[in-house]
Amino acid sequence: MNLFRNVVFIAAIAGLVAGVVLACMQAYATVPLILKAEVYEQAGGGRSHDHAAAPAAPADAASGNAMNSAAPATNSMSAATPAPAEAAAPAEYEGWAPADGFERFAFSVLANIVTGIGFALILVAVSEFAGGIGNWRQGVFWGLAGFAVFTLAPGLGLPPELPAMPAADLTQRQIWWWATVAATAAGLGLIAFRKSLPLAILAVALIVAPHIVGAPQPGSYETAIPEGLHHQFVVAVTVTNLVFWLMLGAVVGVVRGRFTGTATSLRDSFA
Repeated sequence: MNLFRNVVFIAAIAGLVAGVVLACMQAYATVPLILKAEVYEQAGGGRSHDHAAAPAAPADAASGNAMNSAAPATNSMSAATPAPAEAAAPAEYEGWAPADGFERFAFSVLANIVTGIGFALILVAVSEFAGGIGNWRQGVFWGLAGFAVFTLAPGLGLPPELPAMPAADLTQRQIWWWATVAATAAGLGLIAFRKSLPLAILAVALIVAPHIVGAPQPGSYETAIPEGLHHQFVVAVTVTNLVFWLMLGAVVGVVRGRFTGTATSLRDSFA
């Protein structure tokens, strides 16, 4: 029971800090771009496909992803940014959405904290099998690994999308997203913890395989969103998620090191 309590405690603190940092970065970097895209969306008469949010890692519990559109759907971690209401739908059919301004920011903060805690749970649990994250420097490396698994690798095939952009079937994208995450995580694990040439070759094959198969693509790429705006959004999502993962790993290392002392595992700490 102590082990479970310790993991949850560390994940809660790290997720809280990283989630708040991510929400602040989104308010500056990604939300303005989403609002610009909504203008194009409304001018075009509505959405070109469904942007309904899908679960991330434990919380985006993915996505990437949960933080700038839906994770597996856009493989970023942007489920924290609430999806805008349908512009062309009659008022009586519109779903509830937080109002622009403080309310929208508050819900983004809450969603990012929940997502951050979920990702932190995965990070702490997995790292304990390798001896745990002893300090913030080790945490940064683990954060880079999390970024590569949940953001970078899936983003190569399914870059983050703005409203009104075309996309393939949601289920197919989710399947590819999760398969890519699993394959990349397994590949990095083999490279980091199994020092042999055959396993290294297998690791590279696992990392490359999803991209050889290819991510599901829409039937048409026509969109009202300018290419430059989409490029800015992809860059903004990638950078904000990189900072999020670095912060998450570093805080896990600091908190674990501070409260475990000389204990070799979380099972022996917090006694």
